Amino acid sequence: MGQLLHFRLFCICALLLGTTTFYSCDKDTSISLGRADENIGVITMDSMTVFTATHQLLNLPSTGTGRVLIGRAFQENIGAISSSSYTRLLFESLNNDIPSEAIFDSVNVILRPAQDRYYYGDTTKNQQIAVHRVTEEIKTTDITNSIDNFNTPIYVTGPTIFNNQSFSYESTALGKLNFKPLVKSMDSISVKLDYNFGKDLFDKVVSNDYNVNTNESLINYLKGIVLIPDNNNTVMLGLSDSIYVNLNYSYIGSDGFKKTGVKSLVTASKAYQFNNITYDRSGTPFATLDNQQNRTLESDVTNGQVLIQAGAGVVAKIDIPSLNEFMNNKDIAINKIELIVETTGRNYGYYPNPNALMLLVQNKNGVPVSYITSPFSNTIQNASLVMGSETGVNTSYSFNLIDYVNKVNTPLYQGTSLLLSSSSPALFNSSNAALLATENGKPKIKLNIVYTKFK
Repeated sequence: MGQLLHFRLFCICALLLGTTTFYSCDKDTSISLGRADENIGVITMDSMTVFTATHQLLNLPSTGTGRVLIGRAFQENIGAISSSSYTRLLFESLNNDIPSEAIFDSVNVILRPAQDRYYYGDTTKNQQIAVHRVTEEIKTTDITNSIDNFNTPIYVTGPTIFNNQSFSYESTALGKLNFKPLVKSMDSISVKLDYNFGKDLFDKVVSNDYNVNTNESLINYLKGIVLIPDNNNTVMLGLSDSIYVNLNYSYIGSDGFKKTGVKSLVTASKAYQFNNITYDRSGTPFATLDNQQNRTLESDVTNGQVLIQAGAGVVAKIDIPSLNEFMNNKDIAINKIELIVETTGRNYGYYPNPNALMLLVQNKNGVPVSYITSPFSNTIQNASLVMGSETGVNTSYSFNLIDYVNKVNTPLYQGTSLLLSSSSPALFNSSNAALLATENGKPKIKLNIVYTKFK
């Protein structure tokens, strides 16, 4: 009974005193249970440094994200982000079901809000969208055929179009619309297009022209459209990825009354609808960050600031070099390990923080090759936003790293880093951003460990 009581006392002490915060000071304290013959104990140490940097991902897929992302948002401390959206079009039906006496009236693009009515930015100002005709074939790229699979990011699984790609289009817009983004209440957005463009399509359908009588010939003739935001726009809008181009006509029915009809073109395969993301970080600490020569900015050169931004593929790179050595210690058993990241900002307002973050594992070649999963499962671990307060408590996200530390010294994980990003699918179809909170010029990232040491 005495041994059982002693063991329970040890467990309580381990839970209360065995929390390790790895930061940047040096301290090593052994905690004894008061018996000379004990062979287990709890150690608390503050000696690991976490190195953090802002990092630009490459090859971020942008097709099949479930959302047309269109607009522009600007924040003084991180710059501007913009999104244009491309899509191929097919006739909803290839049958010529237009009455022979029908007269062409107009053509318009119909855009509807995404189901979650996503937005990011200032919705109080008028926005403008322009529709242009694409002149270059919209094609996918397949990078999964690389000899070295470690050169293919975990989130690229086949042919796709990446967020930094664009295709040629006519400089003169087919149509433009100025509108107020009443996100919560608007039913649809209708952009009236050039009459001659619509009349030409209409006449070709009526005459069964070879340019439009098959899907293949239509794509060759009308390669697609692109939606482009104005440079003065202030908000990113999430729209349905089902876009309609309606050819509107009228005719006199058999009853002698005027009737109207619509011949619709719709978004083709979602594999050919994608969002092209651009950004301008001029005048910010992240101005030199790009996807070519300067993909990583250490926090030391950005005044301690580290940026995470969905859509643009900006993540926080985290290195804990002493963790490998710590896990080589044969005399310890990890009970719990938790990574806590604090950010500025809130989950409301014009520019809310991401609702959740995830961690990827980047190999020594700089390629994300896996996700941090939830303990004892194969599902991606998502750390939900925990709200801060107006009294100085920061917003935070917490991860359980117990599975990761058990693998950190395996050959697959040697030389790897952690990448902190918006969770999926938000990483690919939104633009929410967050800056890590700082303290004494350092990002506020803590690694808390509860462990047992066997003496």
